[in-house]
Amino acid sequence: MKPVGCNLAPLVERYFTERLIRQQNVSANTIASYRDTFRLLLKFAKERLRKDPSALTLDELDAPFIGAFLTDLEMNRGTSVTTRNLRLTAIRSFFRFVSFEEPAHSALIQRVLAIPSKRHDKREVNFLTRSEIEAVLAAPDRVTWIGHRDHTLLLLATQTGLRLSELTGLRREAIHLGTGAHVRCVGKGRKERCTPLTRYAQIALQAWLKVPARRGAITLFPNLHGGQLSADSVQSLLAKYVGVASKTCPSLASKRVSPHVLRHSAAMELLQAGVDCSVIALWLGHESIETTQLYLHAHLALKEAALAKLEPYKQCKRLRFRPEDHLLAFLEAL
Repeated sequence: MKPVGCNLAPLVERYFTERLIRQQNVSANTIASYRDTFRLLLKFAKERLRKDPSALTLDELDAPFIGAFLTDLEMNRGTSVTTRNLRLTAIRSFFRFVSFEEPAHSALIQRVLAIPSKRHDKREVNFLTRSEIEAVLAAPDRVTWIGHRDHTLLLLATQTGLRLSELTGLRREAIHLGTGAHVRCVGKGRKERCTPLTRYAQIALQAWLKVPARRGAITLFPNLHGGQLSADSVQSLLAKYVGVASKTCPSLASKRVSPHVLRHSAAMELLQAGVDCSVIALWLGHESIETTQLYLHAHLALKEAALAKLEPYKQCKRLRFRPEDHLLAFLEAL
């Protein structure tokens, strides 16, 4: 017997208010990402089914319909495979919640959960070499307040590998100097972690913290008005200094340097220093060590070092292949 259709609206509302916000206490970024997914899904349903989102029933969002939605994202909206998979992750999360709320619809739910993520080519990790990092760090004019701030920000980014949101959200009290100097931040999944600071970073941060906070700012790296720097502002200032540094370090001119590239560069510095991948994963706040292993694939020097350790093949006399069977002889002659 087919289960009676249930209204979708209260399920979506409970999913966001009870499951995501109250029970899981997910971050605001996760809420925003999942919200955008459902906005797109409900807009697609309205166009395809000619029904208002509040009038939809759960059984109308079956596996073929979800598949059509994902295809529409790629074909008509130009969504990348990575983003398509992120949208599917949000939908799966919702249907796992629904499996407990509406067990009578388990067959429909299981078919939606069985929709696979799409495989895609993974680009090689982009990072800066030591000389490129030094050129970028030397670019800001540290005599000025902005130059002093920007140099310290970029130094902290390349040494700690903090994410952009973690970096701009840092408060002055997050820096602990002296014995066991470290920076404390809250990363993805609301996970708090401590990242140690080098002696050079300690000296730079100590000098920066002596500068009076602009307009009583509590943020470590505020803007001119004392507020928090935006992601676009950091991207803009980084692009400016990369442009300056490329005059003395030409290799930078051919690279697209984003704040996340600085994070990659920190990881590659650790890897080159012989730090184990599991430690780098903790350092960067990776949930899985598989994410960190991407840096191994990108590190050409490590691959060359591994190749150098291999014993060379013994030189053998080259012999011409002679087939022993008439069928093999026929194939050889083709």
